[in-house]
Amino acid sequence: MNIKLIADSTCDLPQELVDKYNVRIVPLSISKGGQALKDGVEIGPADIFEFMDAGLGICSTSAVNVAEYTRVYEEERGKCDAIIHFVISSEMSSGYQNARVAAEDFDNIHIIDSRNLSMAIGHLVVDAAELAAEGKTPDEIVGKINEIIPLLDAGFVIDTLTYLHKGGRCTSIQALVSNVLNVKPSIVVANGKMTVGKKYRGKLEVVLRKYIDDKLSLHENIDTRRIFIADTMTAENRPLMEAAKAQIAKTLPSAEIYETKAGGTISCHCGPNTFGIFLIRRK
Repeated sequence: MNIKLIADSTCDLPQELVDKYNVRIVPLSISKGGQALKDGVEIGPADIFEFMDAGLGICSTSAVNVAEYTRVYEEERGKCDAIIHFVISSEMSSGYQNARVAAEDFDNIHIIDSRNLSMAIGHLVVDAAELAAEGKTPDEIVGKINEIIPLLDAGFVIDTLTYLHKGGRCTSIQALVSNVLNVKPSIVVANGKMTVGKKYRGKLEVVLRKYIDDKLSLHENIDTRRIFIADTMTAENRPLMEAAKAQIAKTLPSAEIYETKAGGTISCHCGPNTFGIFLIRRK
């Protein structure tokens, strides 16, 4: 059976895996100065940060609308037996509902509410691709994916609260205190929503080491088939990613580590020098 996998650009899946599993990526819309641009196609993290640094405002993301999803389904449905489409958590975006509405006009399209974002969605896409390669039916794949969703462990640590403040997600006082005290909060995904987790203090390189230690502290219950990391590091901080990968590899030597640049969703909300680890926990 020919099963087509589709994911929104929020999945941040590395291009090597997009190509390997022939995944169609549907870009979200990013508003920049009143102009709607396609995430990862017409605009990237560097453009978002440059716009903000220039004092021109903050960029924002918009869900893919019903008409665009319908167009994508029309293009793909005749080429395959079934479609499985992964979208960002329904608690974070209207994308899931829009996809559900668009899919009503087609047969055998399965919409997955990932209850997550970024590379946590990537984990689901890769697992689905592997199950499809094993000859599983769409219903079997969807059932297995729904079992994995509660086991996803997604989170990231951010360097500054400026972007969250500009986007209305934290107060001026919170942002000021964080920046003055050099506090770098972690963000975790729980019940489909982003919430603030542990707060770290210190230089970014020190915080990253502590954060990775915390994330991997219960390493015996981590599915080590693959570990995904995503970041929005600036050029001067790129060496920190090599150190981060080395630290993860030392703790989880059997894991295959995939690195990607986080796309528009994380860039718009969290800003530069954000770092995330995305795991699957064992039952």
